[in-house]
Amino acid sequence: MPGIAYRRLFDLAAGQQGYVTTAQARAEGIRPGTLAMMASRGAVERVSHGLYRLRHFPLAAGASYMEASLWPAGIRGVISHESALALYEISDVNPSKIHVTVPGVFRVRRRVPDHLVIHHADLKENEIDFVDAVPVTTPERTILDCGAAHLGPELIRQAIDDGERNGLLSRRTAEVLRTRLLPL
Repeated sequence: MPGIAYRRLFDLAAGQQGYVTTAQARAEGIRPGTLAMMASRGAVERVSHGLYRLRHFPLAAGASYMEASLWPAGIRGVISHESALALYEISDVNPSKIHVTVPGVFRVRRRVPDHLVIHHADLKENEIDFVDAVPVTTPERTILDCGAAHLGPELIRQAIDDGERNGLLSRRTAEVLRTRLLPL
């Protein structure tokens, strides 16, 4: 029968597709040593420095995005750029890496995994949305970021069109994006 610490972890991880950081666990009164002990017993697995996953939690289709958003120890990253387009399913983009935006002042002090691309920007609260509990830049911010990163105009056009068709962008916002990002 699971102990109190595991039940607390489960409650926390349930809203994060089975993932939990050591900082989040500590805030719930669970010491890092307790997490290490749970890992040695097979109840949780250490994914990376400061990030654990409950082994018996069902693996969701977008779990890699949740993992990427929690990877930057101490802060919560936001899925962005082409990865956000893929999460919203508003273009044929197929990113080979997961793009994560962290605050401008945040400095990564360890090696970034090869499957991640870190961007720095100070996102406003109204520029962050959630897809299956994963923090992601809003469709408008995503398309603007992709334009600034020089994603091809056809993929930008498709993202705007799909976003408008799917109700993720208003007609007015779509027109503003077309005018701002697409050549005539």
